[in-house]
Amino acid sequence: MVEIVVAEHAGFCFGVKRAISIAEQSSELSKQGKRVFTMGPLIHNPQEVERLRRKGVELLHTEDALKSGDTVIIRSHGIPPQKERQLKGLGLNVVDATCPYVKAVHDAVAKLSKEGYFVVLVGEKSHPEVIGTLGYLEESGGKGTVVESFDDLKAVLGKDKVGIVAQTTQNEQFFKEVVGEIALWAKEVKVINTICNATSERQEDVYKLAPEVDLMIIIGGKNSGNTRRLYEISRSLNPNSYHIETADDIKPEWFIGVKKVGITAGASTPDWVINSVVEMIREVSKEYKNS
Repeated sequence: MVEIVVAEHAGFCFGVKRAISIAEQSSELSKQGKRVFTMGPLIHNPQEVERLRRKGVELLHTEDALKSGDTVIIRSHGIPPQKERQLKGLGLNVVDATCPYVKAVHDAVAKLSKEGYFVVLVGEKSHPEVIGTLGYLEESGGKGTVVESFDDLKAVLGKDKVGIVAQTTQNEQFFKEVVGEIALWAKEVKVINTICNATSERQEDVYKLAPEVDLMIIIGGKNSGNTRRLYEISRSLNPNSYHIETADDIKPEWFIGVKKVGITAGASTPDWVINSVVEMIREVSKEYKNS
């Protein structure tokens, strides 16, 4: 049978576990006939979002559906403070499940702004965490930009005093490269490394594991930024890498001649999904044993 190695830090991180726990506690309200929603997917894992829906925690598709007294859970990625005030103004019960590490980014941009720095947020422009963080930058009266690629650095040219933070799930290597590039021309640079430990640990696991196996499987939502980055890192080290959401995505032909499989999962991937993938790999690999 094929050897399966699961990365040490695969799956749920602290912030996701906390958000899930908060949502499950709030789901008790649905048993009392009260409505419970999340502002966007609580976490970037469709399977876990569906599990919570079955427990009574609905995904909010339009704010027009909200009524006074409804419970709204702020997703783990956070939202702009202006939006939070608006929700509370509607008479809603607002429950904050924002990851504490994301809140640290909010604090960091506010601090840099007050100290007079032009703020560079290294991250994905359309990601909800980045959108929420920009709201805190605006709240503090600061100015800044999001750097998703090196082309975005044009907006930073000519800025003498630059403060740099990162989306919590950002690729560490890209963050280092952006910091190094800005340091070449800015007169003063202040860096607050807001990449969370969970992200660093999962990326380090991939750097170690991917070159040592014949096949690498990365499990997580297709909408999960941290999972995509794990896949990108793995693919750069081992071309035989695949990003899947569930065991149903596995193709038996991947395992032809494969003796050792590495598995990791994004920070929003539950254990039950990881375990089902491991079981599926054991089943399909039997067919191609020693082939």
